[in-house]
Amino acid sequence: MQTEQVRIESVQCISPAGLHRMFYKDWGDVANPNILVCVHGVTRVADDFDVLARELMRDYRVICPDVVGRGRSDWLKAPQYYQLPQYVSDMVTLLARLNTNKISYLGTSMGGMIGMVLASLPENPIQKLILNDIGPAMNLASLEFISDYIGQSIKFSTFDEAAQYIRSISPTFGQHTEEQWNKIAKDVLRQDKDGSWIKHYDLNIAIPMRQGVNPEALRVIESTLWAQYDAIRCPTLLLRGAESALISEETAIQMTERGPKAQLVEFPKVGHAPTLVHAEQIAPIREFLLRSNSPKKMFP
Repeated sequence: MQTEQVRIESVQCISPAGLHRMFYKDWGDVANPNILVCVHGVTRVADDFDVLARELMRDYRVICPDVVGRGRSDWLKAPQYYQLPQYVSDMVTLLARLNTNKISYLGTSMGGMIGMVLASLPENPIQKLILNDIGPAMNLASLEFISDYIGQSIKFSTFDEAAQYIRSISPTFGQHTEEQWNKIAKDVLRQDKDGSWIKHYDLNIAIPMRQGVNPEALRVIESTLWAQYDAIRCPTLLLRGAESALISEETAIQMTERGPKAQLVEFPKVGHAPTLVHAEQIAPIREFLLRSNSPKKMFP
């Protein structure tokens, strides 16, 4: 039986407000030149990828950061910098720490937006890109819902109460076992000094998001993201929950026809976003990463 190899590391990053540390989970053999960087969604954490990392660590060194303001990582002194340019800057710093010029990248939701921006840059190190339920065009109502709840302060006296809350706002994740739901909840909750359970991120991450969630700002953001998507040159896989309200079927099809012409895999009975803990969700990721770059049809 393979012994689990995971380490908690950190790297010092910089924002206009000063220095901060970004922590990351480092799975597998540190000497393995095949590196997969996995980046979570807006309120999620590195631990989201534990199941996926265990499945892939025989073939890849898997790096899973807690984006600044989440999980183990520091909070920014100035919350206005909780935006894509800062997140991309931190990823570049992380890649410098890894001392590599070749990676694969998987991003869920916000993590996928970071990946799109990074993959669009000249001389970027991304050889293969996986976007999990995210694209250049997003549903405004879904963004409004997300920006509303992420800044709400919650406090529960027991883990069971807190876990039920996380479950109540996550029905679009699809079906999971009780054990899986508890892990989904535990990953984004922490115990406060008084023993109560609260969210494991800086509530101020909601501030710049609220400012950007309006029709005018969204049009500008989408125009920029489409230009960045069209600049991507590496093989790209798009995963989509078939019932996703954030990225429409029309947008997904557009993504298969322009830019890197992503290969599309949809998961039935799932919305935003697939959690990538089920075998049927991990299988297309493994196949995409391990096959050669020669053209080949994937999954009907």
